[in-house]
Amino acid sequence: MKYLVRDKIFSIGDDYWIEDEQGRHAFLVDGKAMRLRDTLELKGPDGRVLITLRQKMFSLRDSMTIERDGSPLASIRRKRLSLLRNHYRVTLAEGTELDVSGRILDREFTVEYDGELLAHISRQWFRVRDTYAVNVVREDADAALLVAVAVCVIRMAERED
Repeated sequence: MKYLVRDKIFSIGDDYWIEDEQGRHAFLVDGKAMRLRDTLELKGPDGRVLITLRQKMFSLRDSMTIERDGSPLASIRRKRLSLLRNHYRVTLAEGTELDVSGRILDREFTVEYDGELLAHISRQWFRVRDTYAVNVVREDADAALLVAVAVCVIRMAERED
């Protein structure tokens, strides 16, 4: 399943829809303005909060947390020794680790678990410059989590740049 994300509206306080490949609203990204730290909510089409994304405060390295129903679901950090490509590590609450690597700022990267592709993020399918897709490869994968990981990693890479 592909989810289409419009790139231009990634500032705090802005809300925007992520659509599925049929053009239906799949997720609403709600940017929370007037907060001490960077906070976004990923909501379903019915307005229910599915995932909350927060920038970690007072961290030595830039990191973000992903929460579901008020409980930590994952944390995202940039891997230290990655010279040629951007690498991020997603550590799920139960200890599972996902690897995010590729050209993040170019919107060409993958999310993998133990070498198995879970999602491919790419602009190559679009002629519109400010649009990219999150292609969730596995049917049993948590699409909301993978979309949240893509949004977090892009925000972190843009802040580092």
